Amino acid sequence: MERIKATYYIETPYELEKAAQVLAGEQSSGTFVEIPGETEELKSRFAARVESITPLETVTEPAIPGASSPNGKYQRASIEVSWSVENFGYNLPVLISTLQGNLYEITQFTGLKLMDIEFPASYGQMFRGPKFGIQGCRELTKVYDRPLIGTIIKPSIGLSPEQTAELVKTLAEAGIDFVKDDELLSSSANSLFARRVDAVMKVINDYADKTGKKVMYAFNVSAGIDEMQRNYEKIVSAGGTCAMVSLNSVGISAANKICDFGELAIHGHRNGWGMMNRHPLLGIEFPAYQKLWRLAGVDQIHVNGIQNKFWESDDSVVKSIESCLEPMFGGFSVLPVVSSGQWGGQAPETYRRTKTVDLLYMAGGGIMAHPDGPTGGVRALHQAWEGAVAGLSVEETAQKYPEFGKSVVKFGKK
Repeated sequence: MERIKATYYIETPYELEKAAQVLAGEQSSGTFVEIPGETEELKSRFAARVESITPLETVTEPAIPGASSPNGKYQRASIEVSWSVENFGYNLPVLISTLQGNLYEITQFTGLKLMDIEFPASYGQMFRGPKFGIQGCRELTKVYDRPLIGTIIKPSIGLSPEQTAELVKTLAEAGIDFVKDDELLSSSANSLFARRVDAVMKVINDYADKTGKKVMYAFNVSAGIDEMQRNYEKIVSAGGTCAMVSLNSVGISAANKICDFGELAIHGHRNGWGMMNRHPLLGIEFPAYQKLWRLAGVDQIHVNGIQNKFWESDDSVVKSIESCLEPMFGGFSVLPVVSSGQWGGQAPETYRRTKTVDLLYMAGGGIMAHPDGPTGGVRALHQAWEGAVAGLSVEETAQKYPEFGKSVVKFGKK
């Protein structure tokens, strides 16, 4: 029988083998005491197995609250645990409950993070994965051989549908490829969802009729599942190509259902990510996280950005981008979305570290606050990536391109 393997980074005051066995037992057939019915035959079929333990450093202070150490030492390790697919079949919520459930509360651990997941081949057959992915999003936007350049509607909330549409018109004429609602906006008092879709899509469709270029707009459909479906259908009927889902807010089942409709590219926003990842010894690491959402069918997923405005390191961002570009089951393509305090100045370092243009490169303030307005901001981002791919430095690119030069003056010291 096929098995799923998970890798964890743990810290414990107990012997590593004992702590690992507690995790395996709690997350499969066992509990804190032996119970009638937990036969050897049952355990051989359904119990989780500890596949390997790799000891790491020892520390004298616990990472998070848990059992106290009798000798003042806490051992860290990388452990691999596996489960039979029989335990949960192809039920994603139960799979997540198994891999990330009560184990975070087990007192034997003073630190625990899910680092990666290995899925058997049958998961690639049972789940369709992203319908569009990198190539599909390129075909929808007609953008090839460079990153998709995108932005977020700012102010995040408060603009009317008509004001939003006017901004989208300006952005389209400036050469934007992608625009999205902010995650704070779905259907507000002065910007009802259906009205905003009608206003924005009229601009986008008119521009496409004139030029042949259809800007991708990710409308935020996040809501209860029935409302999400109505919102989705509204986008389809208006001629849209993309819907945005706040992944951690709606949950994997709702996202999976929306993805399975298959008519729109799904932009996966990971807001709330910090509470899952910010602590180095608690939560889930991005390589594991993104695999779950690829199974659900998300076509685009946020990865933060180089020199971002949040807490995440550049090394972590690069690892996230690389994990998205690594194929699953020979496919399951997902487009990394680079965002968070981005402007063209980070493009050279992003390209140097990743050597890829298979990105959706997003700038909010970096476009909207450009000295020449959104038009100058969009042009500056195009110029930044032209310079980055050509191997130019920020200074060399600024000398070559006037709009990017103004970006350096405006944002360079930030």
